[in-house]
Amino acid sequence: MFAQERHHAIKKFVREHRRLSFAELQDLVSVSPATLRRDLTELEKSGDILRVHGGVLDPAYVRSEISFDERLLRHSSAKKAIATKANALIPPGSSVYVDAGSTCMEAGRVLLGRKDLRIVTHSVALTAIALHGQAEFLCIGGELRRVSGALVGGAALGALSFLHTDFALLGASGMDDEECSTTEVSEAGMKRSILARSRRHILLADFSKWQQPSTITFAKWPDFQDWVTDQSPPAKIQKALRSQGVTIHAAK
Repeated sequence: MFAQERHHAIKKFVREHRRLSFAELQDLVSVSPATLRRDLTELEKSGDILRVHGGVLDPAYVRSEISFDERLLRHSSAKKAIATKANALIPPGSSVYVDAGSTCMEAGRVLLGRKDLRIVTHSVALTAIALHGQAEFLCIGGELRRVSGALVGGAALGALSFLHTDFALLGASGMDDEECSTTEVSEAGMKRSILARSRRHILLADFSKWQQPSTITFAKWPDFQDWVTDQSPPAKIQKALRSQGVTIHAAK
């Protein structure tokens, strides 16, 4: 198969599957690893694919982020279970940074009912319901990113530089066995800054995101002490993450 034919085939497979691991794509195209790497380098330069750790993504799929309201409806029972489990990890008197995103929104909703906490966030959605909460509450400013309901940009990062919290609850768009990722640069920057300004880091993410990496890495697994998810991962995954210092808390 000539290079042009391979490139056409790779683009077709990536459009059909939206995301493929390197091994899956190699099986589909039937070429050597070295040849496939060269092809992917060329296709990435032309913007026809996006390369992530261990695989490739369809750029159109990444650009079409679903709305915040739609995310709230997806896996809603799992998000609520994760929120309840996360609440149990936060002792009285703590300060907690709550990330933007639908799963963190559910956790923040639960935490707002506690008078013994101080909550910090850049989530507009969480801020909207804070009037009816009991916890102390601080929302930092920034530029609104409507698809996620997050306040981001230089003003938000500047505000974060003056803050420090006991806990941080963060979400992720995708995860694999090495790292956690999100879809957008400004959101990744916020997450990294939150990690740097908090003592204990807790990832809130349902297991459907496992081995579904997104485009931009914001943390490696050793950056977290806890992962709260909706179901117990297979023993192999639990062992691998435990070796990196991560405790898994399954809500079911």
